[in-house]
Amino acid sequence: MRFRHPDGSTIHLAYCTNVHPAETLDGVLAQLRDHCEPVRRRLGRDRLGIGLWLAHDAARALAADPAALRALRDELDRRGLEVVTLNGFPYEGFGAEEVKYRVYRPDWSDPERLDHTTALARILTALLPDDVTEGSISTLPLAWRTRADAHRATDALRVLAERLDALEELTGRSVRIGLEPEPGCVVETTGDALAPLAAIGHPRIGVCVDTCHLATSFEDPDTALDALTAAGVPVVKTQLSAALHAEQPHLPEVRDALAAFAEPRFLHQTRTMTTTGLRGTDDLDEAVTGGTLPDATPWRAHFHVPLHADPAPPLTSTLPVLKAALARLAGGPRPLTRHLEVETYTWQALPPELRPRTRDRLVEGIAAELTLARDLLTDLGLKELP
Repeated sequence: MRFRHPDGSTIHLAYCTNVHPAETLDGVLAQLRDHCEPVRRRLGRDRLGIGLWLAHDAARALAADPAALRALRDELDRRGLEVVTLNGFPYEGFGAEEVKYRVYRPDWSDPERLDHTTALARILTALLPDDVTEGSISTLPLAWRTRADAHRATDALRVLAERLDALEELTGRSVRIGLEPEPGCVVETTGDALAPLAAIGHPRIGVCVDTCHLATSFEDPDTALDALTAAGVPVVKTQLSAALHAEQPHLPEVRDALAAFAEPRFLHQTRTMTTTGLRGTDDLDEAVTGGTLPDATPWRAHFHVPLHADPAPPLTSTLPVLKAALARLAGGPRPLTRHLEVETYTWQALPPELRPRTRDRLVEGIAAELTLARDLLTDLGLKELP
């Protein structure tokens, strides 16, 4: 979906296909047929943006076979889909029964991460629509905190920036990379991104603002975006997402409600802001049963809940944080980013009674999220384009 900002620039809105994880190229093609095109049809649009997730094996196959890459581009066109952004954070195994800490490997100190992201950039230049010259890729924020080798990671990102320069010279298309701050990582907050990005010192390497992660770390959107702007750090893309919010975590009924969201597949870092600063646990079950997280102040959990459907009381979502961030990102005299991506990958990790039981129900839910995002953008004065 495309929108015209009042300044005349085009804003792209997509949804991320990591909600339909596939490890192979055949699996990606099935995603387009079974999910992405039906979402487009449900929305009644001739064209729909998708934030494509390509696992390592699928990316390797595309990078090695120009004919396969052309066939993917043709399939996107045939199904009324377009790609201006990729999710390069998960490397492989995102559909596994247990992902947890595995999603942070390989990190940016491992040459595999550099090679994979380089391949993604090359693929993206071939997938960009004919009238678009700039793409974006989100990536993990250097490493999980216990596996940090910041020097090696920033060196790798400098090499990547040089490769992206060369890629633009070759193709005429620009690709930028956004480190995606996430709780528990070396770059947990937008503030944590400032020093490593200053060390890298290249305009192609910026930040991907995920509004669930922003809220989970209790970052104020205005403060965070002001700091990025003052430092000259580009917001390469934004992932529109919402976290779980528990206003009174000391109450037994609130703990019970949170416990229903603790599940074995993904990591759900949980945070609270105390008078002494941010405190947290690596996962939701540890917060609920461990007794180590202070409960006199609200808790937020890194669980991407559907944007259009608040969890049942006594829980809520951090949708207000998303709205505040979006107002700054897209509602000012000039947009701070032009790539927006709805990223609710946890539909099948929701408590059983909330999970979509059929493919059609999942399509309906994703379309409802995109409709909400569209309405937020038009309320900010953007005009939806055909």
